[in-house]
Amino acid sequence: MTGQRKQKEKNFMVQGSILAIAGVITKIIGAVYRIPLMNIVGDEGMGYYNVAFSIYTVALTLTSYSLPLAVSKLVSARIAVGQYRNAYKVFKGAFTFALLSGGLVALIIFFGAEFIASNIMSMDMSVYALRILAPCILVVALLGVLRGFFQGNGSMVPTAVSQILEQIVNAVASVAGAYILLQVGLNLSETRGNDSFGPAYAAAGGTVGTIAGAFFALLFIALLASAYMKVFKRKMRRDHSRKKENYHRIYKVLFVTIAPVILSATVSNISDFVDNALFNNIMAAQGYGKTEYASLLGILGGQYTTMINVPLSVATALGASLIPSLVATVQTGSRKQIHQKITSVIRFNMCIAIPCAMGFLVLAKPILDLLFFTQDNNTAARMLQLGAISVVFFCLSTVTTSVLQGLDDMITPVKNSAIALVIHVVSLLLMMIVFEWNIYAVVLSKIVFAGALCILNAHALRERINYVQEQRLTFIIPAAASAVMGIVTIVLHLLIELFIGEYAATIIVLPVAVVVYAAALVLFGGVSEEEVLDMPKGATLVSICRKLHLFRGEYN
Repeated sequence: MTGQRKQKEKNFMVQGSILAIAGVITKIIGAVYRIPLMNIVGDEGMGYYNVAFSIYTVALTLTSYSLPLAVSKLVSARIAVGQYRNAYKVFKGAFTFALLSGGLVALIIFFGAEFIASNIMSMDMSVYALRILAPCILVVALLGVLRGFFQGNGSMVPTAVSQILEQIVNAVASVAGAYILLQVGLNLSETRGNDSFGPAYAAAGGTVGTIAGAFFALLFIALLASAYMKVFKRKMRRDHSRKKENYHRIYKVLFVTIAPVILSATVSNISDFVDNALFNNIMAAQGYGKTEYASLLGILGGQYTTMINVPLSVATALGASLIPSLVATVQTGSRKQIHQKITSVIRFNMCIAIPCAMGFLVLAKPILDLLFFTQDNNTAARMLQLGAISVVFFCLSTVTTSVLQGLDDMITPVKNSAIALVIHVVSLLLMMIVFEWNIYAVVLSKIVFAGALCILNAHALRERINYVQEQRLTFIIPAAASAVMGIVTIVLHLLIELFIGEYAATIIVLPVAVVVYAAALVLFGGVSEEEVLDMPKGATLVSICRKLHLFRGEYN
């Protein structure tokens, strides 16, 4: 039985890793395609795009965000005891729920798009992007059920492949759609005498990829499900369990499972919606024009968020991959082993987040100029420098939230997120109304949100499992190594720029910065020889470090 259990744990870890890797790939694609999209759409268009997406995200949260998790949990629980007929009922019930809830919300968003865009968000030109996104709510809801069904059967591959397929189609169609509809919008601007039609139509074109990607992913996984159902129905015929659930009970259990997840996700995802709504309405009240604050929101959601999301994607993936192994450790290991696992994940996370924050601080303008070459990046650079520290806070809060969930504590992260959100909104209102810091208020209030969440999660971990994060190896040494990297990087960039220009200097300096940071981290004792050996090509890296006398002690 022990061998069987170990095999199950191994399979669980493999499947979890597949999903985590797919998550990393999709987030990288998502970050990369935003660069050409931003260059096509522009600041104003990206403002309309982000407003539409903030509404769309809330709608998804209410209808489909929780479905893969809920369906997989309920299906796997019944398959584990051989109740294949009941598992199939769960699938059918969830599919009906997705059809009704997704369809209803999609209709509300589609027909109410003008009211939402004009009266709630104070940005009427975002209506075109919002209407294109509306049908996608139904598509994603159905997609979530099918993904959850496969996950409940122990296979993460269909979900992983469909996610990657969805993002690839999304990237291509978004860029193409933005370019094509930009031309349509520019022609319309000439006939109607309103320059905003170009950016608004480009934003709508950018959302075409979202529905195209979701539709192709749905088609792919539906074909897989159709083929797999033949196998599953054979298992149903061999199901001799006496317990037969009715659909009333299925819907009740489904709701009970979905509700906490929806609550948690709503608190987390509503932040951007609240920020956009408050920002637009306050800016309008202070006398700013719609084009002006749309452009500022575009910079926030385009250049700023795209850059910040790169290290955050790593944190999210680490958080997702942590949960399966942490659950296994909680079930079989000691408190010491649990603490060690949490410490190692957070340490690794900070070793990435802290140098990224330093990189944004010293090279914000050059990096933005290299990537977003069609834009005036002065405002974006100031925002990125101001918000650089948020990378550390968001990465830390993401991982610690995943840790609490891995400890089977689903309520505390919701409470902590809700408290942090209240603090965030109060700080945003104070900075916008009293100090009139406009878009910089949004950046600073996001730092407040993530910082508050870090503190609350740290307190929760201490109370629950008496966990206190190690400081020296996790924060101090990576910060010192990052400071060395920052000084070397900025001096080197200034020198090279004098001879061959900004773009070339940035391209040369970025890999040098990575090497300098890694060397400083090893030299300061932030990474041990054993830890380096565990990395890919670890033996080669250790050999290089020894030759450079980077390891302290017997090898110097």
